[in-house]
Amino acid sequence: MLFAALGQFFERIAVLELLNREGWQRWIPVPIRMILGVGFMAHGWAKWSRGPAVFAELLKQAHVPMPLVNAWLVTLLEIFGGLALLMGAFVTIISVPLIVSMLGAMFTVNIKYGFSAVNTIGLTAQGPQFGPPGYEINLLYIACLVVLILGGAGPLSIDALRSRLRQRHSRAIALTKRH
Repeated sequence: MLFAALGQFFERIAVLELLNREGWQRWIPVPIRMILGVGFMAHGWAKWSRGPAVFAELLKQAHVPMPLVNAWLVTLLEIFGGLALLMGAFVTIISVPLIVSMLGAMFTVNIKYGFSAVNTIGLTAQGPQFGPPGYEINLLYIACLVVLILGGAGPLSIDALRSRLRQRHSRAIALTKRH
């Protein structure tokens, strides 16, 4: 019985090792782009649907300079930056302002609530009561954006298509120079 269980365990490990080969590794950025893209778009859309002026009030309370201008910038950055991540378009470029935005949120709002994204402050008959979130989610978003900067957008992206088109163009130019 024990040997059969060990055999099954090692078979599963072999399957996981197959998935860890180079052919699959290029797909790593795709789910990261999807999760971040949807996350940024959802937060941007929430700000848009309430009106950036409402978000500007929160920024004003956090002593952010030019709260209305920053509210509009962050709202549009989250919507269009999230869309760019979903499509895999200009991922390295768009990741930089998204990281800056996450750092801004972390240091002006979330850091005073500690690390944990889920702060349980009590329990009632209706269920747990939660306090404001800490900076854990900010760090996760930033880490994923850094992965995309370092590793690229991956396949099924506009960036990959642009890269293939550039390579074809470079080869065509090289061929015409030889003749």
